[in-house]
Amino acid sequence: MHSPSVGPSTWEGVADHLRDEGVDVRVPSFLGVCDGPAPYWPRIIQRAVDAVGNDPRPVVIVPHSNAGLFVPLVVDRLGERPAACVFVDASLPPAEGESAVVPAEFLPFLRAKAVDGILPRWSDWWEEEEVASLYPDQETRSTLAAEEPRLSLAYYEQTIPVPGGWDRRPCAYLWFGPPYDEPAVQAGQRGWIVEHLGGAHLHMVIDPAAVADRIGRLIERCLAAAKMPPST
Repeated sequence: MHSPSVGPSTWEGVADHLRDEGVDVRVPSFLGVCDGPAPYWPRIIQRAVDAVGNDPRPVVIVPHSNAGLFVPLVVDRLGERPAACVFVDASLPPAEGESAVVPAEFLPFLRAKAVDGILPRWSDWWEEEEVASLYPDQETRSTLAAEEPRLSLAYYEQTIPVPGGWDRRPCAYLWFGPPYDEPAVQAGQRGWIVEHLGGAHLHMVIDPAAVADRIGRLIERCLAAAKMPPST
C-alpha cells in the first residue's frame, strides 16, 4: 500500500523483485481518492480490498508512510484473511480509537501551502536538497513526481477510525531513518518484530532488491509466528 501522497510506482520495483521470488503481489492505486467529497478514507479502504479480490488465500498487508494509518480498516474489512502486517517506514496507528493523518502541529505548515484548498505535490513541499536524496537518479525522480497527486488539504485534516483487534495477528516494522525511528520504538514496545535498513524515506525506490529481501524475510518471520507455512 503506497502513501496516497505519492503513487503506486513507488512500490513497483519491490513488487517485481518479490514476484520473481514467487510471491503474489498486488499494488492498489490510491490515485484520485480525493476526487469527490470527504471522507476520503473509505475510497482508500475499498481500493485496497478490491485489489485482493475474492482470493481466499491469507494476505500480508505491507504499507508505506501514511498508508499505515489505513491498515486497521483494511484488516477489519478482510476479516480473518490478513495473516500479518509488515509496516515499512510507516505511520503507526493506535490499537484502537482513531488516527489523525498528520499531527496537529504539522497542519499550519500544510495550510500555508494550500491554494483554494489544494496542496502542491508532496515532493514540492520540501527544499531541493531534501528531495534530491530520496531518488536514485533524475529520471526516476521525474517519473515518480509526475505521478504524485495534488491532494486536498482536507485529506490531511481527516481522522481515520481504528477498529480494535487489528494488531492481534503478527506484525513487523521495517524502518529506514528519522522520523520513523520513533514509531519503530513504539512497535517494539508492542512486541512487534522490528528491523532497521538504513536509507531515506523512499529507500524502496533506491534499492528495491534489498527492501524486497528484507520484507520477504519479515513476512517469513511473521508467518512462522502465526504458525503458517512460508509459501502461503
